[in-house]
Amino acid sequence: MIGIIVFSTIGLLLFGVILSLYIPAKYIDDTNKSYPDSSIPTLLLFMFVGALFEEMLFRGIVQNVLYLFIESNWIAILTTTLLFIGFHIQYFKKPIMLINITIPSLVFGWIYTETNNLAVPVLVHFLMNVGITLLFKYNIIRLER
Repeated sequence: MIGIIVFSTIGLLLFGVILSLYIPAKYIDDTNKSYPDSSIPTLLLFMFVGALFEEMLFRGIVQNVLYLFIESNWIAILTTTLLFIGFHIQYFKKPIMLINITIPSLVFGWIYTETNNLAVPVLVHFLMNVGITLLFKYNIIRLER
């Protein structure tokens, strides 16, 4: 389980860094640009609550219910990811941002299936969000203007 947490978090952080290096700032959702201005405790709280809520809803409820009816982990993961994308309606204005949530959602679904433990995708989701936000906050990576 620790290996899944470490490798998934590092992989998703690298994915986020690579995406941010190749996506022009005008295609990044404005909400994402304001996070680095927040204090560390505020960021940690916001990121934790967001990850907890989204994973409880999408992996804990939606993916589980879908699996009960479909009995296919990957169809449940893919369908949950489509619903996860629909939940992030703010990204429809800048559709390239959908890539930024599609890949992580698939990974979170896979993690939950592999571990059967909701805390694991919550932790990876939280660490990924905090990691990428801190990289922006401290200008380790920057959005090209």
